[in-house]
Amino acid sequence: QAQLVESGGGLVQAGGSLRLSCAASGRTFSTNAMGWFRQAPGKEREFVAHISWSGASTYYAPSVRSRFTISRDNAKNTVYLQMNSLKPEDTAVYYCAASKWRSGTTSSEEYNYWGQGTQVTVSS
Repeated sequence: QAQLVESGGGLVQAGGSLRLSCAASGRTFSTNAMGWFRQAPGKEREFVAHISWSGASTYYAPSVRSRFTISRDNAKNTVYLQMNSLKPEDTAVYYCAASKWRSGTTSSEEYNYWGQGTQVTVSS
């Protein structure tokens, strides 16, 4: 059974960095775009970043552009999210997801595999 497992979350001070990982098992996602989403308490889940199946194309939400970097290692079946210059408003549960398509989208409806999430807390 296909599974996505996030790791790397934690508590960090504002201005700090974290690197999230998303490891896939049960099947390869090397031909699927991958995305990161997040959900803060009391808010809806929102798009953060996506990467195409080959890694050649990436896209970011305006709120994280220039601070976050998404990447993937298809040989390891793993996707990463490097988060720098973290702000308290980045506090959320972060989810990785596998898209139905080779190219990423910002719509969560186009992703059909989801991890359970990892908590990121940024203190001021």
